[in-house]
Amino acid sequence: MRETDRVVCGMAAVWQQVLAVDARYNAYRTPTFPQFRTQYIRRRSQLLRENAKCGFEPGLRRQYLRLRSQLLAQRYGPLSEQSSFRASSVRSSRTTLDRMEDFEEDPRAQGARGHRRSVSRGSYQLQAQMNRAVYDERPPGSLVPTSVAEASRAMAGDTTLSENYAFAGMHHIFDQHVDSAVPRLQFANDDKHLLACCSLDGTLSIMTLSSSPPRVKVSLKGHGGPVTDFAWSLSNDIIVSTSLDGTLRIWNTEDGRCIREVRDPESSELLCCTFQPMNNNLTVVGNSKHHLQVVNISTGKKVKGGSSKLTGRVLSLSFDAPGRILWAGDDRGSIFSFLFDMATGKLTKAKRLVVSEGSSICSISARSWISREARDPSLLVNACVNKLLLYRVADNDGTLQLKRSFPIQQGSQLVHSIFCPLMSFRQGACVVTGSEDGCVYFFDVERNTKAIVNKLQGHGGPVLDVSFNCDESLLASADSTGMVIIWRREQK
Repeated sequence: MRETDRVVCGMAAVWQQVLAVDARYNAYRTPTFPQFRTQYIRRRSQLLRENAKCGFEPGLRRQYLRLRSQLLAQRYGPLSEQSSFRASSVRSSRTTLDRMEDFEEDPRAQGARGHRRSVSRGSYQLQAQMNRAVYDERPPGSLVPTSVAEASRAMAGDTTLSENYAFAGMHHIFDQHVDSAVPRLQFANDDKHLLACCSLDGTLSIMTLSSSPPRVKVSLKGHGGPVTDFAWSLSNDIIVSTSLDGTLRIWNTEDGRCIREVRDPESSELLCCTFQPMNNNLTVVGNSKHHLQVVNISTGKKVKGGSSKLTGRVLSLSFDAPGRILWAGDDRGSIFSFLFDMATGKLTKAKRLVVSEGSSICSISARSWISREARDPSLLVNACVNKLLLYRVADNDGTLQLKRSFPIQQGSQLVHSIFCPLMSFRQGACVVTGSEDGCVYFFDVERNTKAIVNKLQGHGGPVLDVSFNCDESLLASADSTGMVIIWRREQK
């Protein structure tokens, strides 16, 4: 009897997960007929309870849950950028080294593995068509939800953009890297309180903000030179980092242990890195000799066909959400787009845009605009031209069209910027950037004049990077003096 109860409870748990998935998307069903949505979810609950008693095989139940989630995401779009990464890829980041797959092991197996995890060109073109299939009410070229986005307004609580980004109070200040610049910092994926940063002093820090007071959880030591960039794996169990010492290091985030060191074959300085979003076994690295390289971190080997050369030192990298297009920026003012082959890891150069001859493209941030009404993919770029640049991704080859620019002070420092993670649920959208004047700026991308929504002051040097936690309750910023400030959103 107890065994039967456990089986029934297990089946009920799966159907509850199915209902939870349906409920998450319920706000987007017939937005003008809320009574239908109520009836739909009630009837869905009744049917799922009845089916839970039928005793389907566990594998079938899990398969149904997976297919249902995929169909809803295809119909309505992913609910958040980070969540879409997890839904499209394997549930785990697959970064535990003993589970990693080697693309170079068996050419016959590459197609099968790649097929399961890839987004086909046809699928990407379908997504592009969906991006263009927006409501007629939306103004031409608009990027954010229109006035008919009732669900979006409900999620945002009908608050104004200024209220949403009313960051003012300092939650905490970290100074463990004082006197050495902190060029990059980033909150862990889907996490409110775990933050990491790298420093030109040759170390990285992982900080926890949930303790009182916040503290450094672990320090990552081993690089023989300044650390230039790093990236979290999707499951946050691994960090990869690059350094001027010419090595890529792979770290265990729990104990700070260096799992593997990969030396650049050209013995050149490594300047930037990013995970392939659909397969965290692959990392893309840019170096000072103008080369871009895909590395299999489970073996430490270069992926065959996964290299290319830019016109200058590779300073910035960013994938689109499906992981099919990679953008790379160099110190000669060019942004290159590459098509990424999911099955083999091969890079194919597609387009080149010269933003400003001789200016460093130090930050690229790609974003699929996840609103139901405005899905235009976009790119946010810092290019040392005293402007923050917002581009529209025009086609499947990563062609860029300039949409907006915002004035900031940036002529020489490697300043970075970000999209706000929850902006698609709001009337309006913000981007945030550092600046050489020591301030953090919030810009409303829809305002033609007076676009500054908020301005944070408190740093003693140029602000080099900014990062939001997953629910936008905290914002972190880092500067050239080694100070990291955690800003807290004002509670109304």
